[in-house]
Amino acid sequence: MQRYKLILAYDGTLFHGFQKQPNQRTIQGVIEDALLKMTKGKHVIVHGSGRTDAGVHAKGQVIHFDYPGNVIPAKNMLLALNALMPRDIIFLDSELVNDDFHVQYSTKAKWYRYIINQSRFTDPFRRNYTGHCPYKLDMLKMKKAATYLLGKHDFTSFAASGGQIVDKVRTIFYINLEQNGDEIVLDVIGDGFLYNMVRIITGLLIDIGHGQKDVEDVEKIILAKDRQKARNTAPASGLYLYHVFYDDLPKKYNLIAKRD
Repeated sequence: MQRYKLILAYDGTLFHGFQKQPNQRTIQGVIEDALLKMTKGKHVIVHGSGRTDAGVHAKGQVIHFDYPGNVIPAKNMLLALNALMPRDIIFLDSELVNDDFHVQYSTKAKWYRYIINQSRFTDPFRRNYTGHCPYKLDMLKMKKAATYLLGKHDFTSFAASGGQIVDKVRTIFYINLEQNGDEIVLDVIGDGFLYNMVRIITGLLIDIGHGQKDVEDVEKIILAKDRQKARNTAPASGLYLYHVFYDDLPKKYNLIAKRD
């Protein structure tokens, strides 16, 4: 039995999320079906670093699994799995790891990216890969508001109902917004994220940029620990699991360390 760690990217549009579900097309389900073929009927459980929801994409999702039988070189495992993947999944890297590595519990930080499309009308070619917001947004207000989210907080106000996690305390190390043509790119790096947390953060920043809420409301919403205080959730289509860190976070992505 040998443990493999692989990095993959996928277009989440036609998937019902990462986690395997009965009678649904999922990332985990597709990969496990491929491994079933490779092992000639032996079931292999695939573990993911995060369970992306339906419609959410990934450019740097990470998985691990224990492969039975003879050891396959990491490069060959990459080639074999890609040969069995549909066109909306691709494996980017593969390596053999020790048994004590766990794709979820060994994580140091995760990086999510959200792309807001600011075109006047919904672009049919970007509708599945961005969240559309046709209103003019005040970037200065949004950037200032984002700084209130940095650090260690109880993010209960930013957790959608349906999550199973009781402890809602998380640390955001890095948050940044950049204008790129008619798109706004939001990057958030933290030690972990609650159910729909990044999409709720995005919804709040859009409300602030549109003048529906004030910059100072962010601190009040955090302290309230009330989901109803930050009600809007940005669409799944604009969200990407961008990168997962297993080594110490590079200093350029740790604004808390720079601030301290």
